[in-house]
Amino acid sequence: MQSRMKNPVMVITEAMGPAQKLMGAAKLGGVPETTLELVHLRVSQINGCSACVDGGTKTARKAGETEDRLAALVAWRETPYYTDAERAALALAEAGTRLADAAPGVSDEIWDEAAQYYDERGLAALVLMIGVTNLFNRLNATTRQIAGAWG
Repeated sequence: MQSRMKNPVMVITEAMGPAQKLMGAAKLGGVPETTLELVHLRVSQINGCSACVDGGTKTARKAGETEDRLAALVAWRETPYYTDAERAALALAEAGTRLADAAPGVSDEIWDEAAQYYDERGLAALVLMIGVTNLFNRLNATTRQIAGAWG
């Protein structure tokens, strides 16, 4: 495997700081770190971003995630390992990532379910994490960044 080019944020280095700041800002919304890591990993799985799946799995482990929960994330709806709040965050992550796959995108039902568990600041954190993960996934997948090459 070979990447097409360096990651765009390594070419236009002025982009790296703002992207990292967005990721850091998402962690200030009061959502548990493990939930944000699960959201990041699930979005990356959907987008087929090998670099982010690899890195996200490692980061989730460091945050305290278990092997059972990491292995079952791709089938989170059919497993008993996640709380109702985590399930709401994962549903929001999937809907926010698959906007074009199913109108109307993020349904009121999905949003309202997440809002039962997260206040406005928490919802903002989740939406930021979903958005910045999608950004990184698109940069990595488009340029075929190699899993494990960054760390």
